Amino acid sequence: MTVASDPSGRRSIQVEVEVPGTPEEVWEAIATGPGVSSWFCPTEVEGRVGGVVKCRAPHHEVPKMEEVGRVTRFDPPRRFATESPFGPDAPALAAEWTIEPQAGGRCLVRVEHHLFAETDAWDGQLENIEMGWPAWFTVLGLYLAHFRRRPSAAVQTLVPVGGSASEAWDALSRALDCGGLSSGGGLDFERPGAPRLRGVVEKTVSEPWPYTVFRLDRPAPGLAIAAAFAMGGQGMAHLTIFLFGGDAASLAARDEPRWREWIGRVLG
Repeated sequence: MTVASDPSGRRSIQVEVEVPGTPEEVWEAIATGPGVSSWFCPTEVEGRVGGVVKCRAPHHEVPKMEEVGRVTRFDPPRRFATESPFGPDAPALAAEWTIEPQAGGRCLVRVEHHLFAETDAWDGQLENIEMGWPAWFTVLGLYLAHFRRRPSAAVQTLVPVGGSASEAWDALSRALDCGGLSSGGGLDFERPGAPRLRGVVEKTVSEPWPYTVFRLDRPAPGLAIAAAFAMGGQGMAHLTIFLFGGDAASLAARDEPRWREWIGRVLG
């Protein structure tokens, strides 16, 4: 994984994935609030150049941290770009999404993140973003294949575990009893104090950052991603559950406090 640089000072990474759907359906998933909220994090998008983008990402100290950016390009259904703060004393981070139609009712989605910097001080963070997208793109593909345009709600948890990403994954996969599962394997998780999860493994990856994505039938039709990564020198365990259907919002509101308490107690 290498950060590209050019003479202008722009430093960038690029990730792409092929997903099912027409350009219009894929655009709805990556450039509208309801779409992004169904596979990534709860998001609001004001659909115009200069419009506000708000993403409520999980944080281990603040239950939901709101990140605010601006739309810099809005060209449906082909190109969507935003710019947002990257951290204290850091240059702004830009994200540019493109959608290219492919044969067989599929599209190639490409995202490029870039910033302008005189040094490589932020390259590590760009590489972390690059390593994180494959897991979320797995969720995006499954959302478009099975749940597009259905009402949705998300349960988000993030817990610092200490050690490396692999150590955080070992702790999380033991807690969820999914460490030995491979693609196609069944999950039927039930523990005192935790909501029940039942479904099947869609994809599991061990490197560079481990994750497993499930397709659920309980507590409702949905998707779940269990993952681990490194942040600030420590391992972080992450579980997000996306529920779909008319009961999604009430089920997520019921289960999120229980998941936060249980995972915080088991892993904290």
